[in-house]
Amino acid sequence: MLSNKEIMVKTQSAQKLVSGSPAPNFSLRGVDDKIYSLKDIKSKSLLIVFICNHCPYVKARISDLVSLQSKFDNSDFQIIGINSNDPNYEGEGFDNMVKFAKEYSLNFPYLIDETQSVAKDYGAVCTPDPFLFDESKNLVYHGKINDALEPNAVPTINIMEENVRKVIGGKKNEIQKDFDPSIGCSIKWIN
Repeated sequence: MLSNKEIMVKTQSAQKLVSGSPAPNFSLRGVDDKIYSLKDIKSKSLLIVFICNHCPYVKARISDLVSLQSKFDNSDFQIIGINSNDPNYEGEGFDNMVKFAKEYSLNFPYLIDETQSVAKDYGAVCTPDPFLFDESKNLVYHGKINDALEPNAVPTINIMEENVRKVIGGKKNEIQKDFDPSIGCSIKWIN
C-alpha cells in the first residue's frame, strides 16, 4: 500500500467556470452541524475554497485564509471552505474536519461535500482551489491565494486580498487575471 506522501499528487487547478459564471448552488453541512446554502450568503464578495484536512498545501495556507477572513466584516467578505475529498481517505471525513477546524481556529464555515458533486460543479481539482465571486455571485477570479506556491514558501504578494478589496471597492474590472491556477494536492475522488 502506498503512503499518503507517495500518492500526494501535486495538481494545478483547471478552469471549468469562467469569469462571469454564476456560482453553482449547494446545500452542505458544516462542522458546526448547520446547513449552508449559497442563497444564505449575503456578503459583497464570497470566496469558496476547496480545502481538506491532510494536504500540506492547505495546511501551509490555512492561516492565510483565517487572516484574510479576519480583515473584513462578514457583510463585505465571506469565506466558505468545502472539503470534497473521499471521506474514507486517511485523515479526511467529518470528524477529522471538526478537529481540523478547531486546530486551525477556522473563522469561516467548513462544509463537507460527501458526494463530491459540488467540487464537480465548480470544476475543483486540487486543494486549495479558490473561487472568488462578487455580490451577484458571479465568478471574478479563480486562482492563487498568494504567491507562495510551495508549502514552505513565504507569501510576498497577497493576490486574493488585493482582489477582494477590488471587488468590495467596485473595481472588479481591475482584477488583472481572472484565472491564475492554484497548486495543491489532487482532490481524492471516490472510485
